[in-house]
Amino acid sequence: MRAAEQALQSREFARAVALAREAVNTAPEHPEVQRCLARILTAQGPSNEAVALMRRAAAGRPDDAVFANTLAVILDVNAQHEEALAAFERACVLAPERADYAYNFGRALSRHGRLDESRAALERALALDPQHWPAAAALIEVLRQAGRSAEAIAQSRRLLERNPADLRIWSALAGMRQVRFDAADVAALERAGAQPGLDLEGNVRAGFALAKAYEDVGRLEPAFAAYGRANGLVRRVRPWDAAAHSAEVDAILAAFASSVTGGDVARDDQRFGSEVIFIVSLPRAGSTLTEQILASHAQVEGGDEMMDLFNVMAEEGQRRRQPLAQWAAQADAGDWRRLGERYLERTARWRARKPVFTDKLPGNWLWLGAAMAMLPGARVIECRRDPLETAWSCFCQMFAGATQQFSYDFASIGAFMRDYERAMRHWRTLYPQRIHAQVYEALLADFDAQVRALLDFCGLPFDPACLSFHETQRNIRTISSSQVREPLRQDTARAAKYGALLDPLRTALGLAAYSTHG
Repeated sequence: MRAAEQALQSREFARAVALAREAVNTAPEHPEVQRCLARILTAQGPSNEAVALMRRAAAGRPDDAVFANTLAVILDVNAQHEEALAAFERACVLAPERADYAYNFGRALSRHGRLDESRAALERALALDPQHWPAAAALIEVLRQAGRSAEAIAQSRRLLERNPADLRIWSALAGMRQVRFDAADVAALERAGAQPGLDLEGNVRAGFALAKAYEDVGRLEPAFAAYGRANGLVRRVRPWDAAAHSAEVDAILAAFASSVTGGDVARDDQRFGSEVIFIVSLPRAGSTLTEQILASHAQVEGGDEMMDLFNVMAEEGQRRRQPLAQWAAQADAGDWRRLGERYLERTARWRARKPVFTDKLPGNWLWLGAAMAMLPGARVIECRRDPLETAWSCFCQMFAGATQQFSYDFASIGAFMRDYERAMRHWRTLYPQRIHAQVYEALLADFDAQVRALLDFCGLPFDPACLSFHETQRNIRTISSSQVREPLRQDTARAAKYGALLDPLRTALGLAAYSTHG
């Protein structure tokens, strides 16, 4: 078990699984051994075997909070959300002194849109441990998701009064659109970023927040330099293999060389999956705005960024022990129908109140061939924005966790965007009637006409609430949540004011150099 845990920490998944299975073979009914293997299987994605193992383990230790918490995590990964929430709550009951369990419960509640309950759990975690940074940050995020930006900002400012050097709070504050840093903030951030003994995370947070502060006060050359330094620090610890990504895209496009895959299902039932609207895009290209417009419609529920499509394919890949690019060619119409039914089963909660829902995970662009085969009635909205604005916005964003690893240098951004463009050309060629391009700049130019065309493509009657999208009250988890709670603004472009400083990025994108004459 110790060796398996060490292999897991090193991300040697195959070795970790093999070692954990040896332990299970030695002591098949030992709850700790079952828990070990279940955790390792779950580290690679959804797993029915992990769920079964962890149920047995928890049954063997019914009053152990650690087991209840692990069961909750594994159930949540496997989309058994109500049971997961009950298990998270059970862990809190069994160990009421554990701030981390209250935090886990609060985070799970927020992921499922139960923000009032989430806030209570996170406040309980902070009462147990006032220094629990993840709970403090999560509380700020819950307030932001709920559209209570003023409270989120006030909470951040209160925490900074207690500790003006807390770069985690500065980072959260920098991510809120309504915040405009001033000269005093710049000075405070410069002091916080210069404190001795700062670790990598602290330096990265300081860099991105300070860059944003410099930009807010009009100091663009220092802002550009600070963004470059911060991105460079992240790149050192998050390498990006552009060639490997391109090869993965090649393999998937080859596996879906034609729309024949799933064609029998489409002929049998053209409307299967018609309740689904996929929204795909590059990051920072307007997908949250498009979803907010659609989610303002009386018939549409906004599902936000969902992992269900990926997880359905991951389950199938585990079952077949092959990646998508290999098993897709072997799948028949019955397989695609089964997978489509599994996706609809996993996403049923989004149809509890309204008949149609959006799945807005931007990265789903890579899996559209599978999505189209699984759900022949589904529609796809592709959100597009000026490439330079999109690329620069990615470079200026400190993305959560290990997401969007391509975004930390200009060459990688250019390569990733080329992969995206050729994939979308491929899907548009195969499915010209099922993909609608929603261009951000076109929305700015003629909002009413664009919204009507969008609704028409989705087969929805016109709803005037879509024109007042910023008034729609819903939970939004993405970093653009505050932006879409304001009326559409014409001043969101940022790249042009940096002028020739962005010429290296223009080169990476294959664009002409900056010209003062336009």
